[in-house]
Amino acid sequence: MSVYEAIRIRRDVRAEFTGDLVDEATLWRILDAAHRAPSVGNSQPWDFVVVRDRSRLDRFAAHVAEQRVAFRDALPPDRAEIFDPIKIEGITESGTGVVVTYDDTRGGPQILGRATVAETGVYSAVLAIQNLWLAATAEGIGVGWVSFYDPPFLSTLIDLPDGIRPVAWLCVGPVRNLQPVPDLERFGWRTGRPLTEAIHHETFRAAPVMDGPSA
Repeated sequence: MSVYEAIRIRRDVRAEFTGDLVDEATLWRILDAAHRAPSVGNSQPWDFVVVRDRSRLDRFAAHVAEQRVAFRDALPPDRAEIFDPIKIEGITESGTGVVVTYDDTRGGPQILGRATVAETGVYSAVLAIQNLWLAATAEGIGVGWVSFYDPPFLSTLIDLPDGIRPVAWLCVGPVRNLQPVPDLERFGWRTGRPLTEAIHHETFRAAPVMDGPSA
């Protein structure tokens, strides 16, 4: 599979997990791809906590369910109706959680490239997530990014040391299929916008390019 194909078919998986565990060799290849991501100052500020203990998965799933209800209850009625059928997690179904963490001190006090833009450290961890996701897609493995959680709860759940923060809980597992249309579009939450609306030349205020390159 080409990288372009992996980008095209990648999905945020929720309901399509088979219930089987991703095998260790495949998981290792996916994590190796994540670990090869570029990072500011070659600091590699990430770690990967693999969670498979059933009780820990169940506890996190219950916590996420509570956060989901709180979000739904804060929505206007029309948006709540759209949100109701959208599944937001596959924590127990995937059987494997990979928590990507960020260590602000990794690499020492002087990080080459981070002096004026501190967020580049977190950006680096997100690049590792993208590598992981595309590698998993190429392997036929689904990934779902769960963000309905209270960070201190997750930090306690996986015993993170002080100063280490969770960036993402990723559900990782074999899937029956990948949806041809992203869930948030399928359920009517929000559609994507075309590339032509996102490209500007020279300045942001310049009118977006309305036509792509000619064939």
